[in-house]
Amino acid sequence: MTTANILNHTTELRTNQHRLWQSLMEMARIGATPKGGVNRQAFTELDRQSRELFIEWCRAEGCSIRIDAIGNIFARREGQNSDSPAVLTGSHLDSQPTGGKFDGVYGVLAGLEVIRTLNESDIQTCAPIEVVAWSNEEGCRFAPCMMGSGVFTGQLKLEEMFARTDDDGVNAGQALEAIGYRGTDHVTPENIKAFFECHIEQGPILEDTGNTVGVVVGALGQKWFDLTLTGLEAHAGPTPMTLRRDAMLGAAEITQAINRIANTYQPHGRGTVGVMQLHPGSRNVIPGQVKMTVDMRHFDSNTLEKMAAELRQSVEETRQRHGLEAELVATADFAPEHFAEACVGAVRRAAEMLGCSHMDIVSGAGHDAIFMGRVTQAGMIFVPCENGISHNEIENATPSDLHDGCNVLLHAMLEQAGVSEE
Repeated sequence: MTTANILNHTTELRTNQHRLWQSLMEMARIGATPKGGVNRQAFTELDRQSRELFIEWCRAEGCSIRIDAIGNIFARREGQNSDSPAVLTGSHLDSQPTGGKFDGVYGVLAGLEVIRTLNESDIQTCAPIEVVAWSNEEGCRFAPCMMGSGVFTGQLKLEEMFARTDDDGVNAGQALEAIGYRGTDHVTPENIKAFFECHIEQGPILEDTGNTVGVVVGALGQKWFDLTLTGLEAHAGPTPMTLRRDAMLGAAEITQAINRIANTYQPHGRGTVGVMQLHPGSRNVIPGQVKMTVDMRHFDSNTLEKMAAELRQSVEETRQRHGLEAELVATADFAPEHFAEACVGAVRRAAEMLGCSHMDIVSGAGHDAIFMGRVTQAGMIFVPCENGISHNEIENATPSDLHDGCNVLLHAMLEQAGVSEE
């Protein structure tokens, strides 16, 4: 086949929408919930079953399997030059306790569908193609999230992650050993040319704008804090408003400040209070202490620092105004990630070639691609999810949108891997 014929053949190449959908639905039966979602938490028996099914499918396509120490699974399709760095794609199989059928698993099975399509079309790539199922991306049973990719990229330490415990006191190392996926294969980022991750958006922007594909240019940086405000609990009746040291009032004002700060730095500013605990929690007692979490995000590092500084100022002013004690503790700090132009451009060119409506977009959530972007070229492909809902059993996406995203993945990977002329 001539070079021109090869290029024409690969340009016309498409993945199998029905096969991708059927694979997603079959995987969704593992850990299925009554409301139509999945509960397939990391390092559980259900996680083991999903891993076994993925490996079975990959071996049926002639892939070799490697499993590293944290349980990441790498399925490899050799290229013409087996010594070339591989083009990698994938996501995760684990879910939230009330998770959906597409979060994470779509990226893994889209990668498998790419391999199936190349196999049935007898196309050999120059560089190897690999699909990875990252361990414990969700972090709901064992914190932190993105554990597998974090260890793989050196952002997290293996032994520290193995020591993390769940609510029953079981540590992650024990749980991984129990399901038989504490691997011994040595896989390193140095042997990866590029990484792509397909994912549902988990937000409403694509659906709202009528676009099928999100060309992800990067991900928001994140700063997390735990804030404790301490005042004085007192009787709600006899204590005049002017003489109160109401920790809840302070928490309410800081919550408003967090929203004001986030709205000041649009379009990428985010500010959220996700948890709030009151003490003593009685109807007729003024709260003497409030513990709350703060989540702040932005795409620009300097702006994110400004937002954090304004939060600290607001806490101090509120503390003084209401006679409170305040302790603000930083618990997480992730820099914004700007994906490599080579990968972003490959995704954009694939979407244009396929005629998919698309837009540049920034991920507001954390993904394995963020860690991967620190050790190699990385990019992401978003497709819409219904009403922007994710981490929910009613999470939904259409077969055609998932198919379009998979086709974009196929052609972006082919651009990076190259097609053999032999």
